[in-house]
Amino acid sequence: MQKINNKILLESIKFAEGEFLPLQFIEKQELIEEIVQKFDTLNNIQAEKIESADMEIDDNMLSQFDEPTEIIQEGIQPQISDKSISNWQESTSMLELSNAVSGCMKCKFGETRTNIVFGDGNPNAEIMIIGEAPGKNEDLSGIPFVGDAGKLLDKILEAIKLSRQDVYIANVVKCRPPGNKTPTEDEFAECLPYLKKQIELVSPKIILTLGAVPLLALFGKGYQITKVRGQELDYNGIIVIPTFHPAYLIYNPSAKKYVWEDVQKLEKIYQNIQSEK
Repeated sequence: MQKINNKILLESIKFAEGEFLPLQFIEKQELIEEIVQKFDTLNNIQAEKIESADMEIDDNMLSQFDEPTEIIQEGIQPQISDKSISNWQESTSMLELSNAVSGCMKCKFGETRTNIVFGDGNPNAEIMIIGEAPGKNEDLSGIPFVGDAGKLLDKILEAIKLSRQDVYIANVVKCRPPGNKTPTEDEFAECLPYLKKQIELVSPKIILTLGAVPLLALFGKGYQITKVRGQELDYNGIIVIPTFHPAYLIYNPSAKKYVWEDVQKLEKIYQNIQSEK
């Protein structure tokens, strides 16, 4: 060690065992060397403790770090590879399905979207509500039915003592059509399998379809909303009640009474299902 000729001020040197040296001036090189030796001794002791520690880590614990964990920040769409999109059919939860289709660009609506509007609510609900397509507010937020039509839908649910947490809400089309145009059968063809997978995962007892598009998507051209509205239809063993879209009610307030009749029917069916449990 190089000798130190100048006076060295030690301001409270603390050792691991709690020993302190008082504030003092030191001129002797021997004391400096003694301090360094103490530090070396302490470091050696700590190293021996670490080496002798019996740390058993099983394979399951290590496996947690084998694959990268994806962190999804609000408002940022995760990047999904073509492989994950092609495997969306294998999804076993709504979260897996949402992640798998979040990068979908299969139709032209994906080119102009801000966010995919996948779904909202309880993925284990007994009631599923299906609309047509996202609008401007939904495109910006990534959540279905948050505009004026959505507020009206919330009031309709409240009238039968339900909330968004009691149902699962989705649209036939996951991306906003430019100009809020009504999607045609050809235009929603790519999105329809995603909706059917959502229905499979939720496995609801009742589906409430809103407007002509979801009715067309599930049953085909032989079913018109003005003719079958309020009827009980069957979709793979699930009761389906078609009714008008809330947006239609904004411009046609007189139709509210028909929607009220339809949701009362839904409420009655739902209550019967609950009583049979």
